[in-house]
Amino acid sequence: MSRHPRARLFVAAELPSAAREELADWARAALAGPARHAVRLLDPELLHVTLCFLGSRPVAEIDALGPVVSRLHSPACEATLGAPLWLPARRPKVLAIELTGAEGLAELQRRVTDELAMAIDWQPERRRFRAHVTVARVRGGGAVDARARLPATPALSVAIEAVSLQRSWLSPAGARYETLARCELGAGI
Repeated sequence: MSRHPRARLFVAAELPSAAREELADWARAALAGPARHAVRLLDPELLHVTLCFLGSRPVAEIDALGPVVSRLHSPACEATLGAPLWLPARRPKVLAIELTGAEGLAELQRRVTDELAMAIDWQPERRRFRAHVTVARVRGGGAVDARARLPATPALSVAIEAVSLQRSWLSPAGARYETLARCELGAGI
């Protein structure tokens, strides 16, 4: 019996490049001390808001998922950078920046998950959507002090103007993302 090829997929809300650079600069400065060796900073081009993590899916489903993402008709969303937080709180695996005032983003996330669930045989996660941008990952076997005080994040509002279906290629050096489908928000409204 042969295995069908699979792809690790997610839908991302894209951040403007200036915001990604500012977040990456903040993470470098915030983790410049002893915690730096326990984490891997993410490259600016990898920073995004995950709207929907689909996980490992059959490659054949990409043909059904791409058009769902490409035809999203939604207004652009705005959000403000909030506090830095380690997730999950008990045994942190990532350093993230929370997004506040992201009601439009939460509504977009609901629409995306509903439409994807109708397009393929998939059930969305039951946990509540928490808008955030991951800026660093704890290295395997590494540990961080989640109680250590981090500097304030930049006072920055970000406009989410595009959503994309991404394929994640994992390697020991970190993930690489491939855009499979994309939609400019606000287009066609």
